[in-house]
Amino acid sequence: MAVLLAVSSVCALSLGTPYVPPHRLVAAVLDGDTTLAGIVVTELRVPRLVLALVAGACLGAAGLVLQEALRNPLAVPEMLGVSSGAALGVAAPLVLSLSLPAAVQPMLAIGGAALGGGLTLLAAGLGRSPSAVLLTGAAVAAALQAALLVLMVMADQLDLQLIYRYLLGSLSARTWDDVVGLWPWLLVAAPALVLCAPVLSVMRLGDEDAAALGVRAQRARLAALAIAVVLIAPVTAVCGPVAWVGFLAPHLARWFDPAAGAVRWLPWSAAWGAAVVTVADVPARLALAPVETPAGAWTALLGVPAGVALMKSGGRGRGRGRVSRRRPAASAAVREPLPGSGKAACGAADGIPRTGVWDDVSADARGRGGLGDGCPPASGAIRTEDVG
Repeated sequence: MAVLLAVSSVCALSLGTPYVPPHRLVAAVLDGDTTLAGIVVTELRVPRLVLALVAGACLGAAGLVLQEALRNPLAVPEMLGVSSGAALGVAAPLVLSLSLPAAVQPMLAIGGAALGGGLTLLAAGLGRSPSAVLLTGAAVAAALQAALLVLMVMADQLDLQLIYRYLLGSLSARTWDDVVGLWPWLLVAAPALVLCAPVLSVMRLGDEDAAALGVRAQRARLAALAIAVVLIAPVTAVCGPVAWVGFLAPHLARWFDPAAGAVRWLPWSAAWGAAVVTVADVPARLALAPVETPAGAWTALLGVPAGVALMKSGGRGRGRGRVSRRRPAASAAVREPLPGSGKAACGAADGIPRTGVWDDVSADARGRGGLGDGCPPASGAIRTEDVG
């Protein structure tokens, strides 16, 4: 991952017009605004790279929080109404021609994300069932996306192009002001993540076991959704809903360290999210140059099949582990019920009462019972090692 981040960062800073060789990047940064290369690198490419790293880390961490809190690998912001609600909160003032300062946009995104997530939990009974939350979230997300389509119909041609690029998630034309606007929200979310990680490990045990350990599952899900909203909404306000990063990054973290828990997966999920967005932004900027494509289109194009492949490979590995651990020894054969006629014949043959546990004795144990004819041994004659 470190190599991937390093290579993608160098490509993001070097490639483009003008081209800056990697060995001249440091000089270009030091030159600042005295040369064209310095202006492009320091004022356009560096803030775009920093924004890609921060946005990817927030989305990756939020994806893990939602998946662990709901105990479902498909619980992603796009499926719970959080991303759609944040996008609706930012797009509505643009279409309705409301003049609002840029500092208010994160608040609108947070309000929309909280609205989408709150509707999901309320419709699902305040998060009592993880599966109900996920299914209800998909319906809420579809409704919010329908509202976005209505806004796009009402918009004029210029606003329509802006909304379209925004809804796909783009890092184009982002500056240091956009990066600075994210830091207050990160200062709130980072301590919450540190406190939330141990609770997520307990939530994986199930609601009843979590309650036995002192964790209230319903309140924990509400807190997890609140943390995810604080992580996702500011990023969505700046970049738009960069799709499926919150789905792919947690699966990458689990795939590389399957024996760990939520405490160790959380920083790795954030790091993989940063790597995914940084890598996706390079072809988004250069594939169809001079026209830029949205980074969210590339994360969705690459993230969904990669995440599904990771889920399938992880599931097969866990399945093999369970089979190997549960496979019994040769003495524990498959249990076979003894036909009723056989039991009657055995009882009539010798008149010796048989124990009631014979129905649970394995077939090979009956063969070793000492009678040699498949009949159960007499009462008290069953040995411990002969019982399956």
